[in-house]
Amino acid sequence: MSLAHETRGLSLQNQPMKPLHPPDSHHLSAAVGWLGLGRHIEANEELQKIAPENAAHPDVLEVLWHIYAKTGQWQFCVEIAAAIINLDRERSFGWIHYSFALHELKRTQEAFDQLKPVAERFPNVWTIPYALACYCAHLGRLIESQLWLRKAMAVDREAVRRKAITDPNLTPLWVSMLGKNVGRGLTVDPGLCTRVASGDHSSLHAMPSNR
Repeated sequence: MSLAHETRGLSLQNQPMKPLHPPDSHHLSAAVGWLGLGRHIEANEELQKIAPENAAHPDVLEVLWHIYAKTGQWQFCVEIAAAIINLDRERSFGWIHYSFALHELKRTQEAFDQLKPVAERFPNVWTIPYALACYCAHLGRLIESQLWLRKAMAVDREAVRRKAITDPNLTPLWVSMLGKNVGRGLTVDPGLCTRVASGDHSSLHAMPSNR
């Protein structure tokens, strides 16, 4: 697949932060729609229609990041996210997706080190402490993982619960929290684990014993 934009070597820091206008804004909306349907090739085709002077707009780069992620080209994702950070350091997308791409490249400690310093900058973005919880779980730092997960839940408990119950990145944490029960042959219930992680231990008393 020939992708629409190349970020390597671009000098992005001095480009103006102006909103997109038609027809480029329409092409961007169409690209987002195609991505929502899982059609990354069509999404890329829409991005190719955007004027060259707007190719490095952060809104465009966010969609481009998802196109590269869809194809598993994580090094390009690192570069795109870095470009977004250079354009707008107050946009949480760049920081979150920069670290996530590093994690996908099996550079999880680096992902954690890059994301942790900006956690206080975005106190209302639950995905940052959530990602840090996942990285810590992956690195075997399970107590720290639970602490970050609690911070994420303090921002948006329901969003974290919905994400966590299907996220394999947190499996090491769930197993550690209910390890004895898992060892007896019980299945880990992530919904229960999210409640325990948030400090609610009352559900543990109702757990069945293995007979």
